[in-house]
Amino acid sequence: MNKIATTLSATTAMFLFSSAAFASDTAAAAGVTAGGHGLDFLAAGLAVGMAALGCGLAQGRLAAAALEGMARNPAASGDIRTSMMIALAFPESLVLFSFAVAFAAMGMI
Repeated sequence: MNKIATTLSATTAMFLFSSAAFASDTAAAAGVTAGGHGLDFLAAGLAVGMAALGCGLAQGRLAAAALEGMARNPAASGDIRTSMMIALAFPESLVLFSFAVAFAAMGMI
C-alpha cells in the first residue's frame, strides 16, 4: 500500500510541476501577466491526465474480466474477444473528448 501511495504522489507531482512549468512558459511567451491564462493550462493538463488515468483503470478491469471469461469458457473466447474490443473503445473515446474539451477551454479550437 505504501508503494502505491508513493507512486501516486510522485506521478501527481510530476504532472503538477510539468504543467505549471508549461503554463508559465507559455504565459511568458504570450506576454500574459500574473493572473492570466496559466491556470487554464494547468486545469487542462490535470483534466486530460485524470481522464487518461480513469481510462487506463477501466481498460485494465475490462481486459481482466474478458480474460477471466475466456479462461472459464474457452469455446466462447471469440465472442468475448470481439465484445471486449468494442467495449475498449468507450473509455478511450472519453479521453479523446476530454482532450478536445481541454483544447477548447484553452481557446485553441
